[in-house]
Amino acid sequence: MMDWQALTLSLQLAGWTMLILFPLGIWLGRLLAWRVFPGRALIEALLALPLVLPPTVLGYYLLVAMGSSSPLGRWFEQLSGHSLVFSFSGLLLASVLFNLPFAIQPMQRAFEAIAPEVRAAAACCGLSTWRTLWRIELPLAWPGILSALVLTFAHTLGEFGVVLMVGGSIPGETRTIAIAIYDRVQVMDFDAAGLMSATLLLASLAAIAVSFASARRGGAGSGVAGARWTQ
Repeated sequence: MMDWQALTLSLQLAGWTMLILFPLGIWLGRLLAWRVFPGRALIEALLALPLVLPPTVLGYYLLVAMGSSSPLGRWFEQLSGHSLVFSFSGLLLASVLFNLPFAIQPMQRAFEAIAPEVRAAAACCGLSTWRTLWRIELPLAWPGILSALVLTFAHTLGEFGVVLMVGGSIPGETRTIAIAIYDRVQVMDFDAAGLMSATLLLASLAAIAVSFASARRGGAGSGVAGARWTQ
């Protein structure tokens, strides 16, 4: 049987993560694409860490950083009256952090694919930075941005290790569909585990299809063939 509560929580987590990383990814992706500054390589390396770190290692460090004995954990507890870890708020913060490369890297590649001459021409026409971004850069980079959002959403739905470390398995609060699958397997309920696994499989296939389709559309229609992202 499908755990609708866990699925709903996963969709909420993925949706909020995507909404938060949408403007953040555009800002950081654009900055890293066109600005050269001291420490840029280090920042890019830090943003890419979730791709190579084992989820349990990342989850452990996030658990320590957000625990009640940490400055962030104490500040949040004083502000809200409850702990940051093992809560939806903590789960959302962790989700944003471990999804940073999935959001920023495709957007960075999309902005990098825009020819510098295009921005120079916009400046010569008197367009402000904001109007250039809104009217020229975002339409050209949109396939990469869409790919980033879809990948972020799908990756959040399927994340297990970080979610388990930071959120545990609290029904209605932190038990996502990935955790629900694990719980069902633990009690030998393979029918429910299979149904929920198939749901995640279909969601992942749809995300990959949308990502590839947007990359092809961007390369053919907008002149940003280099906006494809390969992990």
